[in-house]
Amino acid sequence: MATYSDYLGVAVTVQYRLGDILLSATGVFVGDSGRSIFLEQHVEQRGRRNYFRWEIPYGNVHSIEKKTEPEIISDADDAVKPEDLRVRAAAAAAGRFRAEAPPILPLASPPKSA
Repeated sequence: MATYSDYLGVAVTVQYRLGDILLSATGVFVGDSGRSIFLEQHVEQRGRRNYFRWEIPYGNVHSIEKKTEPEIISDADDAVKPEDLRVRAAAAAAGRFRAEAPPILPLASPPKSA
């Protein structure tokens, strides 16, 4: 197995396998235990600083590459900043981001028992 300690402190994008699915994670490479690698991403939301940390076993790492800073993406008249993209990606990864479409089925309260 390869060691990845050369990437310590560098922003990277890692593609890794989870079962039959190939996933991608972007963050700062903060650790190499000899069996797993650790990525960390800091996000500021509503004035609070949060962080996400991934532990990816060596056997699941598919590829790793140094990350280049994304450019500002312009969509119609709105410009999306790279910081906003990172916040959206982190929120989506945490399962907290919802599309603007309404839910498929409305949630109903459970029936009351007598």
